Amino acid sequence: MTDASALPLLARQVCDIARAAGAEILDVYEQGFDVELKGDGSPLTAADRRAHELISASLAALTPQWPVLSEESATVPYNARRNWTRFWLVDPLDGTKEFVKRNGEFTVNIALIEKGRPVLGVVHTPVSYTTHWGWEGGGAFRQQGKAAAEQIKVRRDEGIPTIVASRSHGRGTLKKFLERVERERGGYEIVSFGSALKICLIAEGRGDIYPRFGPTSEWDTAAAHCVLNAAGGRVTDCNGKVLRYNKQSILNPWFMALGDSDCDWYGLAAGLVDED
Repeated sequence: MTDASALPLLARQVCDIARAAGAEILDVYEQGFDVELKGDGSPLTAADRRAHELISASLAALTPQWPVLSEESATVPYNARRNWTRFWLVDPLDGTKEFVKRNGEFTVNIALIEKGRPVLGVVHTPVSYTTHWGWEGGGAFRQQGKAAAEQIKVRRDEGIPTIVASRSHGRGTLKKFLERVERERGGYEIVSFGSALKICLIAEGRGDIYPRFGPTSEWDTAAAHCVLNAAGGRVTDCNGKVLRYNKQSILNPWFMALGDSDCDWYGLAAGLVDED
C-alpha cells in the first residue's frame, strides 16, 4: 500500500506533470491542428499525443515501479493488468470534442489507482490554468493561476438542486430524470460543462449531482472521482455501488457524482437504466 504520508508530496509532483502536459496542449490549441478519428469514432489530435508522451515519460521517471494505463497508449489486455495493485490511470486530454470546439472545457486527468480505487487524483484545465487535486485521507484543493491553493468541499443539497450535465452527449434519459426531479423537488437549475470539470463542480460545491446516463471510460472519471471523494462526495453507479477501476471492461456503468445529499437520487433514477 502507498504510504499515506507520501501522498501530499506525490500530489504536488503530479500537479506539476499535469500542468506541463497542459502547456503542450495549449501549444497545439493556439495553432491550427488536424483532427483524426479513432476506431470508435472519437477525435484525436496532436495535443492528445504530445500530452500522452509527456505524462507517460514523467510518471515513468517519477515512479518507475508503477505501470501507466493511458487512453492514448497501446491496449493493455486484462490478463496483463488484472494483478496490478497500483498503477497510474491517465486521460492526457479529456474532452477532445471541447478542444476541437475551442470552448476551453477540456482537462488533463491523472489518477493513482490502488486495489481498484482512486487514491490520488489531479485534474488540470489548461485554458484557465486551474488545477483540482485530492488524495485519500486528505483534502481536496483548487488552484487558479498563481493564486494560493484553496480547499474545496461539497455543499449541502438544500432547496432547488443544481444538476450538472454534459455538453457533448445525448439527453434522452436525462430528460426523463429531470422530469422526475421537477415533480419531486419542485424544480432544478442545470449547468452544462465538458470533460471532468462536471465532477469538479460538484467537489467545489457549485452543483449537487452530475448524473451520467451514457458511456464513459475509467480514465474519464478516476482523477475527478478522487477529488470528489476528498471533498466529501461520492461517485456510484445508479444503484449506489461505488465505481471501481481496473475492471475487465474499461467502460464505466452509468453513474452519479453526488455531493453531500440526503435526497434519494437513486430512487429518482430507478428504472431509467432498463428503459434506455
